[in-house]
Amino acid sequence: MRKIAIVGAGESGAQLALGLQRGGYAITLFSDRSAAQIRTGRVMSSQCMFGTALAAEEQLSPALTGIYESGPVPAINRISMRVSVESPEAPTEWEASLDTPAHSIDQRIKSAAWIETFISAGGDFRIEKVSARMLEELTRDYELVVVSTGKGELGQVFPRDKSKSPFDRPQRVLALNYVTAGNQLPGASQDSTDGIRMSMVPGVGEFFTFPGLTVSGPCQMMVFEGVVGGPMDCWTDITTPQDQLERSLEILNEYFPHESENFAGASLTDEGATLLGRITPTVRSAVGQLANGGLVFGVGDAVVLNDPLTGQGSNNATMAARYYLDSILRRGNETFDQAWMERTFDEFWRGWGQWAVAWTNDMLKPRREHQLAIFSDAVEHPALAASVVNGFDDPRTFFPWWFDSAAAAEFVEAKKEEDSAAFDIRDFRAALGQFATGVTVITTRAPDGRKVGMTANSFTSVSMEPPLVLWCPSKRAASLIDFEESTHFAINVLASDQHVLSRQFATPSEDKFAGAEVVEGIAGVPVLKGAVATFQCRTVARHDAGDHVIYIGEVEKYEGTGGAPLVFHRGKYHATASHPDF
Repeated sequence: MRKIAIVGAGESGAQLALGLQRGGYAITLFSDRSAAQIRTGRVMSSQCMFGTALAAEEQLSPALTGIYESGPVPAINRISMRVSVESPEAPTEWEASLDTPAHSIDQRIKSAAWIETFISAGGDFRIEKVSARMLEELTRDYELVVVSTGKGELGQVFPRDKSKSPFDRPQRVLALNYVTAGNQLPGASQDSTDGIRMSMVPGVGEFFTFPGLTVSGPCQMMVFEGVVGGPMDCWTDITTPQDQLERSLEILNEYFPHESENFAGASLTDEGATLLGRITPTVRSAVGQLANGGLVFGVGDAVVLNDPLTGQGSNNATMAARYYLDSILRRGNETFDQAWMERTFDEFWRGWGQWAVAWTNDMLKPRREHQLAIFSDAVEHPALAASVVNGFDDPRTFFPWWFDSAAAAEFVEAKKEEDSAAFDIRDFRAALGQFATGVTVITTRAPDGRKVGMTANSFTSVSMEPPLVLWCPSKRAASLIDFEESTHFAINVLASDQHVLSRQFATPSEDKFAGAEVVEGIAGVPVLKGAVATFQCRTVARHDAGDHVIYIGEVEKYEGTGGAPLVFHRGKYHATASHPDF
């Protein structure tokens, strides 16, 4: 049985420990506090878990979803935005629904429950404040040492990656309160209590609030993000939790008066219900080398530390734990060497981390003209508003239109067309998603020699004689021109363990092939290794089909290596299983 030590029992560390424990690994989990001490301590974050990360969390810790001792978890079904640009008296306001509900559960509850579950399943849990010197000892006793906390000297084990860390100081001053208010106020409407309400005042900062579950039951989170040096940078004289709440209400009255009445009579949920801080957004190398030459592997906040403005911290940590778990399980009995560590982090970074980090960092900057136009247009165009809101769940969907004015104009126009379509496009797409498909990556070689690829599930056979297949790219696909100018393409039917590649080729990137193993096929077309089947095709016809193009290719070479395919159904990846009736 392979021995792994995990330092830190938070969002990433505890969940990774549980996943590996179920996988048959001998796990030792270190924490500087017991489950009871965590549960009765101070709040640790303003976490909000969105649908994609919740699905990953359910895979990592399936026994801890649903009902907790302190009550049911309130659903977060929508996000409303209020942006004061020219004047506070005439803000831009709109809201849209999340495709899947989000949840906010006090990390004191979750971390304590994760630890207790780990212990009850026979896990080796140790309460120790781990130092850098102790890490050296652990690397001698364990095959892999994972560090999931960046507190104190442990954070210095992992060098800062300057290329991924544009800020060298905090961009916001954070103040957080858990209160009984808002969703407990008599007469409060459902619309005001089951969502995130986010207000932005340029030069001042942001306030957002949402329902959650804390140790004493349902609560409302109050999160203040003040611009450093601005009028909301005003917490240095606070000495008690009650002082902080009173200052918070003063700020609401001054800069967010539309929220004041929602918190009239608010009270803190418990003695540990407040938090103050400043975070410098930082990405560090995931591999730390110790004085004795030993290597430790960083995950979660230890290597990717986000400002809480976009609520991505807990989501990032959970997604990282999921990526790491998959990589460790795939490793089998091979050594956990530096190359493997770097490759594992790169998979997470390319597939998820970089998008959440880039979007969050951009939100910390003043809004650019095209972004203000997006907020303004969202008032009249529900499809655009829904795209912004659901980007909180999957930040990859903000690329490239959030960052580029030309791409933004094209994207906004497409969303306007959606609003005038015969069907509700999002609902129609969800209905189509009931048809389960395999997942493919379509590849080609551009005339200038670049390797080109995109993820698609619009693939099917057409004819046996001659051997024809088809697939359907969107007319708005950035790489469509490359397929139009090439003579050949390859269909790569992904294996179940290639979901990372599926995400990678579905997201805009300068090099989608980074880390992918390929061989050169007909006409130089790149063919992915490890696919369950590949079809190298010559393009024989293209047909206009609404907002897509139908490509028909004649198969000139194929290979079916077999194995379990990756399956896509209702917006999620699945693995195949034999039907119980057969």
